[in-house]
Amino acid sequence: MSTYHRKLRQILVKGGTVTEAAFDQAVAQAEQENHSVTEVLVKQGVAKQKELLGLVAREIGLIPLDLSRFTPADDVRDWFPEELAKKHGVCPVSKIGNSITVAMSDPFDVVKVDGLRLETHCDIRPVLVLEEMVRDAIARWYGPGASHMAELLEGINEDAVEVKEQEADSGAHDITSENEAAPAVKLVNAMIYQAIREKASDIHIEPFEKELRVRFRSDGMLKEMLTPPKQMAMAILSRIKIMSGLDIAERRKPQDGKFQVKVEGRQIDFRVSVLPVVHGEKAVLRILDQNNLAAQLDTLGFEQKCLDDYRRAIKSPYGMILITGPTGSGKSTTLYSAINEIHAPSVNIVTVEDPVEYQIHGVNQVPVNPKREMTFAAALRSILRQDPNVILIGEIRDKETIEIATKAALTGHLVLSTLHTNDAVSTITRMVDMGLDAFMVASSTLLICAQRLARKLCEQCKQPIEVPAERLVSMGATEEEAGKATIFGPTVEGCGRCAKGYKGRFAVLESLPFSEPIKRLVVRSSPLQEITELAISEGMITLRRAAMLNAMRGKTSLEEVARITLGGH
Repeated sequence: MSTYHRKLRQILVKGGTVTEAAFDQAVAQAEQENHSVTEVLVKQGVAKQKELLGLVAREIGLIPLDLSRFTPADDVRDWFPEELAKKHGVCPVSKIGNSITVAMSDPFDVVKVDGLRLETHCDIRPVLVLEEMVRDAIARWYGPGASHMAELLEGINEDAVEVKEQEADSGAHDITSENEAAPAVKLVNAMIYQAIREKASDIHIEPFEKELRVRFRSDGMLKEMLTPPKQMAMAILSRIKIMSGLDIAERRKPQDGKFQVKVEGRQIDFRVSVLPVVHGEKAVLRILDQNNLAAQLDTLGFEQKCLDDYRRAIKSPYGMILITGPTGSGKSTTLYSAINEIHAPSVNIVTVEDPVEYQIHGVNQVPVNPKREMTFAAALRSILRQDPNVILIGEIRDKETIEIATKAALTGHLVLSTLHTNDAVSTITRMVDMGLDAFMVASSTLLICAQRLARKLCEQCKQPIEVPAERLVSMGATEEEAGKATIFGPTVEGCGRCAKGYKGRFAVLESLPFSEPIKRLVVRSSPLQEITELAISEGMITLRRAAMLNAMRGKTSLEEVARITLGGH
């Protein structure tokens, strides 16, 4: 009998709840049925679960916790991964500073408490629960993860999958039903739930000749999650099409749709793209989780100079602000954060987007619909008759749109939008190439920002590395900084809380305010190098420099600096 069971028997016998013989019999039955002793005692009617918990808690002087009525915050669960909870048989409750409250059935297990302290680098404050409470809470809080999906795949009967595929051709009845016995339904639900739990931005479902691959994009990087049987491809795609309102019989043309799910009390939107490929159809599900949208500019990670430039610009009564960068660099989030900051009852804000990704209460958001002749340019013309103060344009794609946007910026409107360029200064050339003359560019533009997203090093397992001072200088550090800086790198395997040494992302911003000297150079069509040199002399922090500053603070790695600023200043 384990030490825990001996202590539990002593407490329950002392309290008159059970006899020694009855307890020993319960232990034997628990081992045989793979249940906890308290679970067996409750099933036998010896006592109710809460009565047992209260009795043990009073005896040992610890606070009891009913985990069935409690759910920790997302950041606590993210910080304390499922693998760690299962390994030690505990549940995280809360984390304040360097102290973490942990629910456990045997708080006197010194070895377990010490192990947790070493792995979390935190002080452990235990609260009391019963064994079965921990097991149930882990299953409920962490949901169907990748390991659960793998277990799900093992139980799939391939003959049943083939039947479902044949039924999908003739009709959607069996696929659309929420029958939990349907393998495709169970697997799609598990994938969606796990992607949301991991804060993934996209789910890729890719058919190949002999396999079906599922990948998640987390922190900007794709990682393979599982490979279901190839026979499931049609059933999975049919399930997703039905959820998205698409035609399950159409397999030769691209289709776009959307659906919404409710997870843990919140609504999450999915945008779906289905594309015919050589071995079937590939589906990409973009996850639009309102909780992932930063509400405050201060949370984005900008350098203070860049943050000040951006704040000053968005509080201007008129003019144009452009955020540039490749797809997936966080431009929309930066724009939405600005809208959240300037949003007020006295301000009329109108957006035109393709599509509307996140809905903001109190903001008039117009979706682009080319089939109904609602293009960016057409929407903008109508918006200008709606008496707006602020106009957000999801993306400037053509000459007509940029001309209308520029005229709006010159006639008393604050215009925010995005462009696809490499850095802030080269955006000037891009605007001229799109049909604006240099004088219009200089007159209408308040600020141009270039943005990238860099991965954060995991605070729990990052480690200092030796880097020659010459390399740091070549990447943008001064000689003085290179002599003092401590550079950190990721661990190869990570620590269970991160993805190979990285956890989360932050924005790196290069901001170019249009000062009078900058405007004069733009009007004269001066070389970009000359504009860049003047901007740096005025205090502009380039993308490379901003990324390097974060590397020297230990926030990211040199590899990330090189990755996001390849070819940058």
